[in-house]
Amino acid sequence: MKRIVFALAVIIGLGALSSVEAQVGKRQNVLDANTASDKELLALPHMTPALAKAVMDRRPFASIKELDAALQPLSAAQRAELYGRLFVAINLNTASRDEILLIPGVGPKIAHEFEEYRPYKILAQFRKEIGKYVDAKEVARLEQYVFVPINLNTATDADILTIPGLGQRILHEFKEYRPYKTMEQFRREIGKYVSKQEVARLERYVTIN
Repeated sequence: MKRIVFALAVIIGLGALSSVEAQVGKRQNVLDANTASDKELLALPHMTPALAKAVMDRRPFASIKELDAALQPLSAAQRAELYGRLFVAINLNTASRDEILLIPGVGPKIAHEFEEYRPYKILAQFRKEIGKYVDAKEVARLEQYVFVPINLNTATDADILTIPGLGQRILHEFKEYRPYKTMEQFRREIGKYVSKQEVARLERYVTIN
């Protein structure tokens, strides 16, 4: 009897995962074009060795439009299919309409709603507002393609670790130099540990308020 009760509790607990916890797993479905390995790239639809090399040679991409330009040998339909597995996340507060429309399954109506609720302060705001128009599963899918820059001076460890490809070592360095007063200070300090290209990639995900 105890085993049955325990099993039921586990099932109920799994079913009660928060939306955030559920989305953590879902995020792994879409690779970051700036951090994906060559092996991961070559496993994607329509990705040839030549295209994979072009992607890796041109990184980091500052926007999805830059990635889209690098993949012009593919047709629009092929790129759309590929973006179901590979993307450069867009900044919810600054992305252009054209960038938003590159997210698979997003049309003019939802693109308008993305823009309607700017500025976004946290991703929870995005979930709440876009959740008025699509179900929770679709919100979780869309969230894989977007980000809200984190405040360098107040972000928690969990916030900082949402940056793709950022591990514990650089997490420590992010916090080591607080408070940041300018973005130039961030570039200078973090540039002691990673390349100029990597600093440029990381800079997309942060802000100083």
